[in-house]
Amino acid sequence: MKVTNNLHAFVWESMTTNNCNSYLIDGPTRIIIDPGHSRLFDHVELGLKELGLTTSDIGLVICTHAHPDHIEAVQLFKDSPALFTLHEEEWNWAATIGKQMSAAFGIDMDSIKPDFFLKEGDLTLDGLELNIIHTPGHSPGSATLYWPAQKALFTGDVVFKEGFGRTDLPGGDSATLKESIKRLTDLDVEWLLSGHGDIIAGAEAVRKNFEDIEKFYFRYI
Repeated sequence: MKVTNNLHAFVWESMTTNNCNSYLIDGPTRIIIDPGHSRLFDHVELGLKELGLTTSDIGLVICTHAHPDHIEAVQLFKDSPALFTLHEEEWNWAATIGKQMSAAFGIDMDSIKPDFFLKEGDLTLDGLELNIIHTPGHSPGSATLYWPAQKALFTGDVVFKEGFGRTDLPGGDSATLKESIKRLTDLDVEWLLSGHGDIIAGAEAVRKNFEDIEKFYFRYI
């Protein structure tokens, strides 16, 4: 799905099999955000093929967090030129406490090692600027990516359309997630691109989604 001229979404639509939405930033350095499960990666490969691309054309893979449904397919890039990154706090969790969760899905975390870590602030790649925002709560090192040039917000599992990420998994924390969500509400966003569910288009719709989450859903976190 084309979102803008250089932004594409590979939305996971199955109601019976869990996987995440994946995104392609088609810039000078092509970026995949959240590749998802390895066994379900063919939907991303098909999307890339329709654009005349393969995994060898990807320069960077970013994971918003290290839950298996977002990180497993990083293994498929190990023989490609792509670098891999996520937040350092997320990696510290994934390589220790989260290792058992990953092992249950057959993921060898020792085979997935970041080339560098995301840090709070700006990440610049060949003139493309992303703002990295540490948004823990769903997991200790969850990161939200804001692309100011496109007013696009990649929230992973922090915020969805009419919802938010669960906090009952290891490393989750409800109060922390609330604070993380509040940090995002004042950004100038035209596209809210979450890890699961529908994309939200339009500044007013994004604003209302944040308002509704705080008004109707915060009490349940």
